[in-house]
Amino acid sequence: MIQNITDLSRKLQRGKLSSRALVDESFDAIAAAGAEGEKAFLTLYQDRARRMADWIDQGRKDGMNLPAHAGIPIAIKDLFDVTGEITRAGSRVMDDQPAATQNAEIVDRLERAGFVVVGKNNMTEFAYSGLGVNGHFGTPLNPHDKTTPRVPGGSSSGAAVAVSDAMVPVAIGTDTGGSCRIPAAFCGIVGFKPTSMRVPKTGAIPLSKTLDSIGPFATSVSCVAVLDSILSGGSGDDVESHPEGGLRIGVLDGYVTEHLDDAVGAAYERMLTRLSQRGVRLTPLTIPELADLPKINSKGGFVGADAYAWHKPFLETRADFYDPWVRARFDAGKSQSAADYIELGETRARIRALVAAKQALFDAVILPSVQIVAPTLAELEDSDRSNAINLLCLRNTAVGNFLDVPAISVPCHAPDELPVGAMLFGMTGSDRKLLSIARGLEQVIRGR
Repeated sequence: MIQNITDLSRKLQRGKLSSRALVDESFDAIAAAGAEGEKAFLTLYQDRARRMADWIDQGRKDGMNLPAHAGIPIAIKDLFDVTGEITRAGSRVMDDQPAATQNAEIVDRLERAGFVVVGKNNMTEFAYSGLGVNGHFGTPLNPHDKTTPRVPGGSSSGAAVAVSDAMVPVAIGTDTGGSCRIPAAFCGIVGFKPTSMRVPKTGAIPLSKTLDSIGPFATSVSCVAVLDSILSGGSGDDVESHPEGGLRIGVLDGYVTEHLDDAVGAAYERMLTRLSQRGVRLTPLTIPELADLPKINSKGGFVGADAYAWHKPFLETRADFYDPWVRARFDAGKSQSAADYIELGETRARIRALVAAKQALFDAVILPSVQIVAPTLAELEDSDRSNAINLLCLRNTAVGNFLDVPAISVPCHAPDELPVGAMLFGMTGSDRKLLSIARGLEQVIRGR
C-alpha cells in the first residue's frame, strides 16, 4: 500500500487510482493480518466505506469539485463518537450506554475533507496506560518483532499498528501523556501531539480534560502536517521544510536522558551526530525542575483527578466491568483534595513559564521519545514491574503534556534495529513551525 497521502491524492485526482481500490486494499490487508488485524481494529465499516468510496469515484468521473484528499482510507481510535453506535473506548463498561447521536467533531472534519473512515482502532481501556495492553479485546502486537511478542505502546495501540503494518495509510489517536508518541516510537512511525486546544475534543471520551489532545499517525511528517491542518479546521495544507543549516536545537538532558537503554542511547547519539554534521546548532539544555515531576504528580496529577471525576459514576455501578489493572489506577484520583488540584495548577503554570523562557532561545528542543525499546509481553506479567515500565514509557512524553507544547516523534533507528523515536518540542501554539522544522530534519533524523 502507498502510504504517502500526497502521492495517493495525486493518483486519485489523475484517475490512476480509485478510492474503491484503496479501501479494498485496506480491508484486504486487515484480513491478511489475521488475528493481528482483528486486534488492531475493534470495528470495521466495510459496507459504508465501500459505498463512500464508490460515490467519490463516481463524483470524480462526473467532474465534481471534490476535496484534494477525497477517497483516502483512514482509521480512528475507539473513543471517538460515530453516529448510531456506542463509543466503547476499548472497554466493556460502556456496553449499556446509548448510541452517539452525532459524530465527534474530528470525524466530521475528516469526512468533509473526503477521507474514508474504514474502522475504529483498538486501544488501552479508556486510554489509561502507555503500554497498549487491552485485557478485553486482546493486545495488538508490535509488527517490528515477528519472533518475540512485544507491546505496541499505548494508549493508541491499534492506530499505530494499523499504520505501521500498512493496513491504512494514516490514523487518528489521542495523547494525554504520550498516547500518540509512545506507540509511534515503538512501531517506527511518526506521531504528533498538538497543543491541547488546537484540535476540538467534542465527541471524544476524555481521560484528562486538562491534558488531552488529538493527533495523527503516519509514515512521514508531511502526512502528519496535512492531517494536523484538517483536524484543526484547515484545508489540509502541508508545511514547507525548514532549512537544516543554522537551526538552533536545545538538546534536553538530565531527567529525560536518565535510564536510557543501550539501544535507545546508541540510536539517539548517532542521530545527534548526524544533525551536527548537517549544520544544526546543538546546545545542551538542562531544566532541573523537570526532575520534580514525579513528586508533583505523586497524588495522581491531573490525569488521576480528571479521570476519577469522569469515571466516578461508572466505578460506583459497573466497577466489575473494568480491567482490574486499569481500575486500580483510578484509586490515585480519590485522595486528591480541591487544594491539591489548585496547587497542581499553580505549579504547572510556574514551570511552564520557566521552561518557555528557556525554550525561547531555540527553534526547537530535542530528546528521546521513550527511554526504552518496546517491552516484551513477558516483561509485563508481574504487576509491579508492568507499573514501573508503564511509568518509564510515559516519563518523557508526559513532559510535553504537562507543558502543553506541540511534540512530534520521528524514527531515528537503523533499519535492522528495533524502533527508536526522537522527539521534538516546540513552543505552545507553534505547531506549524514545529512541523516545518521536523519535516526539514526528518531525513537526517532517520539517517537517510
